[in-house]
Amino acid sequence: MNLPLNIDLSGEVAVITGGGGVLCSDFAKAIAVCGAAVAVIDINEAAAQKVVDWIVDSGGEAIAVAANCLDVKSLEKARQIIINRFGPCTILINGAGGNNPRGTTDDEQFDDTVSDIKTFFDLDPEGIKFVMDLNVIAAMITTQVFAKDMTAKGGNIVNISSMNAFRPLTKIPAYSCAKSAVSNFTQWLAVYFANSNIRVNAIAPGFFVTNQNRGLLFDDTGNPTARAEKILRATPMNRFGESKELIGTLLWLLCKEASGFVTGIIIPVDGGFSAYSGV
Repeated sequence: MNLPLNIDLSGEVAVITGGGGVLCSDFAKAIAVCGAAVAVIDINEAAAQKVVDWIVDSGGEAIAVAANCLDVKSLEKARQIIINRFGPCTILINGAGGNNPRGTTDDEQFDDTVSDIKTFFDLDPEGIKFVMDLNVIAAMITTQVFAKDMTAKGGNIVNISSMNAFRPLTKIPAYSCAKSAVSNFTQWLAVYFANSNIRVNAIAPGFFVTNQNRGLLFDDTGNPTARAEKILRATPMNRFGESKELIGTLLWLLCKEASGFVTGIIIPVDGGFSAYSGV
């Protein structure tokens, strides 16, 4: 793996939730290449193990840990496994999250002349709660479990927000609300831990193709869907991002020498999406 920055993370123990996914798997690999011992946490242990195999084959240190980020007991068990293997966590990447169809609408704007579609009025409160829990509560619980080990000597927490936190997308109100809350939580936590030598920041990716959104962005023949074309028109760089293009921002945030006075910020990596007014 070619890295845009060469930083030394030797002696660090990094915990990455959602580590089996497209973006966070590259985060795990990059952090391992920089010398940290990496614990890849995912509810899908096979996906986490695939990332670990790459790291170990490349000469790094890593373990796969199956855990549910909405279950405190599951996370506590994971924490103990990691401590026994590598020692206490010093870097936490809260990457677990996602959306759910129960928190989405079929329409972009309400039209009472159209029937047989799911509108705002048909949204399932339990579905909305699930999306909020998956993104916000999971990050809070995970931080409660792993930041305990940072309070004595310091640490670094990076949350994964989204463009939806800056500009809510149509059809996905629950996810947009959840990621906005992640950004707000990042700022709150940065202030709370400022005197404990724990920095807390977030990365807000624009549009990257992942396993979760691939079916929404491309049809069965591999061509962009109508929604994908709208996204690209609103992205001045007129393309989707690649996971490797998040690595530089991540490593800068993890480098004490480069960003030691940086805490409480949310960094867009979005090809200009958040800057474009549409005209």
